[in-house]
Amino acid sequence: MFKTSGVATRILIFINVLVYLGQVSSSGALTDWLYYSPMATLSEPWRMITSGFAHSDNLAGDPTSVLHIALNMYTLYILGNLLEPVLGTRRFTLLYMLSIFGGSVAVLVLGDPVGGVLGASGGVFGLMGAYFVVLRTLGQNNSGIAGIIGINLVFTFINPGVSWEAHVGGLLVGAAVAFLYSKTRMSSQNQMQNLGLISVAIALSVVSFLRAISFLA
Repeated sequence: MFKTSGVATRILIFINVLVYLGQVSSSGALTDWLYYSPMATLSEPWRMITSGFAHSDNLAGDPTSVLHIALNMYTLYILGNLLEPVLGTRRFTLLYMLSIFGGSVAVLVLGDPVGGVLGASGGVFGLMGAYFVVLRTLGQNNSGIAGIIGINLVFTFINPGVSWEAHVGGLLVGAAVAFLYSKTRMSSQNQMQNLGLISVAIALSVVSFLRAISFLA
């Protein structure tokens, strides 16, 4: 039995659904402003985050595209119910946002410079990685989530329309942040935890900047 989803989980789902409705009602105009392309990193860096709140919106051409947001929000709901009560709203939100950022950084470093990506999958994969680490930290069986991660990674790599870079990047950053949390659980370690989170954000930003300026050469 799942606990009622926390405030962050509910707000994240609400924002994603609201943005999706805006995408559909604007006939793609909002999508054009939100999606992320590596070549736009220096001029429009906000896209590295906003892309994590936008989804495929081609309902007229492909009605099944609604599954993109539906599956992501379902997974966010399930994992949010499991993780937010354990981590707390602040830590959960920071982990999710850093995972989205990490997914975009992976796209920037490993993906097509002129390609475009969108979707909450980087954040969702980050939650998967975090849940794996949390279960391991608590000494509980994490084979179930390991299997789910494995199946999703297989699907990621065999589907050419899926950004494997965003998925893997989000997964690794989410697991890393959860590992940081596991090593700084005491209230006396709050400052160390905050410094660790800042270090992760700075490291991702530096990698992004260095990769982005390489496009100017």
